[in-house]
Amino acid sequence: MPIYEYKCRKCGLKFELLQSLGATNEGMSCPKCGTSKPIKQFSVFTSSSTGSDGCESGVCPTCKIPSD
Repeated sequence: MPIYEYKCRKCGLKFELLQSLGATNEGMSCPKCGTSKPIKQFSVFTSSSTGSDGCESGVCPTCKIPSD
């Protein structure tokens, strides 16, 4: 299940919720002020992997940036 980010229409609080895929904001409210229907935010994510094409050698073969 994905984690969705929301922002309250009234107080501006940003919060996250673990919801089923395609869930809506119906019946939701801000955990701080109780205002209904918070605004779903666009968010970014990151992922990493290791393997034969990964950065195991210390330098990424794709971008040539040293890995930490």
